[in-house]
Amino acid sequence: MLRQSSIARVRAELGALEATAERAGAALACVYSSSDEFEAAELEARSAAAWLPFRIDGMRVVLVGTAFAAATALAAIGAMAAISL
Repeated sequence: MLRQSSIARVRAELGALEATAERAGAALACVYSSSDEFEAAELEARSAAAWLPFRIDGMRVVLVGTAFAAATALAAIGAMAAISL
């Protein structure tokens, strides 16, 4: 009896694993139907990016935000020091 329930559990787990693998395969499928369609989309993205006057990458935004926060904090500390004198 114990062996049959163990086999049934293994079969159920294998079925769940197969279903998960199928879903993962569908999620990783390419959205383009051909390489020509992919290349056309890539060229369109590059030409759209070329029209931008400048690009701001994420690291620059973080650095500017950090510098602004540090300057604000220093100004607040300086103001508190001036008040306490």
